[in-house]
Amino acid sequence: MKRVKHWQDPVNALLGAWLILSPWILGFQNVVIATTSTAAIGALLIATGLGAMQFAQAWEEWLDVILGLALMLAPVLLGFDAVDAALQNALITGGVVTALALWVLVSDDEFAAAWQRLVG
Repeated sequence: MKRVKHWQDPVNALLGAWLILSPWILGFQNVVIATTSTAAIGALLIATGLGAMQFAQAWEEWLDVILGLALMLAPVLLGFDAVDAALQNALITGGVVTALALWVLVSDDEFAAAWQRLVG
């Protein structure tokens, strides 16, 4: 059995599962755009998390950063920021996803060395 390199990757995959289920748990399932966008980002997080658990690559973490930021911006950009449960869910979950992905990028020696070669 292959060892997972970063504990943050399965956590982000679990957050993706949460995003798929959260509209029904938090009660905003009738707001179609909020439910659809939340579930879509959740599905992508599951895919990147599972991929990163098999073959850890920096681009997967950068994709998680983008997905986390997209999740936080979605309520305003898509017009469901008045739905409090959806807004809070997007902001909190998106913030955690982004923080975990950035954590991996700065703490993984291999990823940090590649970043240093690019900017330095």
